[in-house]
Amino acid sequence: MKMAGGATEDDIVIGNAFDKYGSRNPIVRWMMKGFDDALASLMARTDAKAIHEIGCGEGFWTIQWLKQGLDVRGCDFSGKVVEIAQQNAALNQVPPERFSVKSIYDLKAPADGADLVVCCEVLEHLEFPQQGIAALQSIATGYVILSVPREPLWCLLNFARGKYLRQWGNTPGHIQHWSKRQFVAFVSQYFDVIEVRSPLPWTMVLCKARTC
Repeated sequence: MKMAGGATEDDIVIGNAFDKYGSRNPIVRWMMKGFDDALASLMARTDAKAIHEIGCGEGFWTIQWLKQGLDVRGCDFSGKVVEIAQQNAALNQVPPERFSVKSIYDLKAPADGADLVVCCEVLEHLEFPQQGIAALQSIATGYVILSVPREPLWCLLNFARGKYLRQWGNTPGHIQHWSKRQFVAFVSQYFDVIEVRSPLPWTMVLCKARTC
């Protein structure tokens, strides 16, 4: 799968800083399996018929779900990264047109709504996370799955492996930092939190749109 490799667009880091999905490092593979298992488990609770992945990056998850026959679409603010996602879709023989360019801030109901909205590894990149999650709230009619790096564990693990030392372990592009408790409290201002998972080193939340 083609990756953006932490490139920038309008001075914003796009895509993944490294190919964590294709890594052969056994520790990275173990961590990604934990993320996969948590995400799959939370998705199973929703019984969603239609899924919209916000901040889809190079399309890894949207493509996997399309290959499973699910009704999925993905969007990202970066035209460059959406082009890579479309190329990856073609390589995997799924429809490239399922990807589109759209910022989280520009989401509109009902066009961008779905039974399940997935927004993983996005909010930590936002200059205005409150506006981002409010936009998700505005389109959510059912379930929402969110994930962010769990701090300070994320930075500590990066530092321990000798990465981003001058940034004290902070991954390029991460400008928001939440502990598990802080993130759950943040999400609870906008959604009803149903379940919280902690696949190392992330916080992942299944929540639901409020009915009143």
